[in-house]
Amino acid sequence: MIRAGACALALALTAAPASAQAVNDYPTNARVEYAFACMATNGQTRDMLDRCSCAIDRIAEVLPYADYVGAETILRMRQTTGERSGMFRGMAALTETVATLRRAEAEAEIICF
Repeated sequence: MIRAGACALALALTAAPASAQAVNDYPTNARVEYAFACMATNGQTRDMLDRCSCAIDRIAEVLPYADYVGAETILRMRQTTGERSGMFRGMAALTETVATLRRAEAEAEIICF
């Protein structure tokens, strides 16, 4: 038998605000991949692990995971050569997605580094 307090807690957890859900919609492997890449750039220390983990947490607060994946895909495709990469360079909607990621990264850098 479930107590009333447990039911209220379960209801409160399922009715979490959208911002809390956005933070938690990043899979663990995406967070780890970001932290590893960040540490490779900034140093392989415990302090950098904390700072890089903080950064991806801040990005997750600003940008839903689907938008993060889209922006990362655009950035990676822009680095390639050839005809296919051209379509990822000029489209305004794609540019806005990347700009949102860049703003989230800048905010994370200010807060975490």
